[in-house]
Amino acid sequence: MTEEKFSFEQAFEKLEKILDKMNEGSLSLDEALKFFEEGDKLIGLCDNYLSSAQQKIETLIKNRDGKLDLDEKEMPKKEEYTPPSQKVLQEDTKKV
Repeated sequence: MTEEKFSFEQAFEKLEKILDKMNEGSLSLDEALKFFEEGDKLIGLCDNYLSSAQQKIETLIKNRDGKLDLDEKEMPKKEEYTPPSQKVLQEDTKKV
């Protein structure tokens, strides 16, 4: 893979294409290894983008009056992001 700079969306789309190609089962071993290596790099890139976005979201959590909500050390409070689908699963688990 050349040292191109991909956006998250571009990297994810390229990763999907690689996975489709690998799932076809028609690649030689050398081609499959090449695609695997490129896919691994793209997974790392996507992970970095997502981690960075999560950190930004965590530090931008504000209280109702619009001020940054600070902890006891005067640092921005952080909360882990829980996707809505995960919240539904957690609520269903509590009911059982």
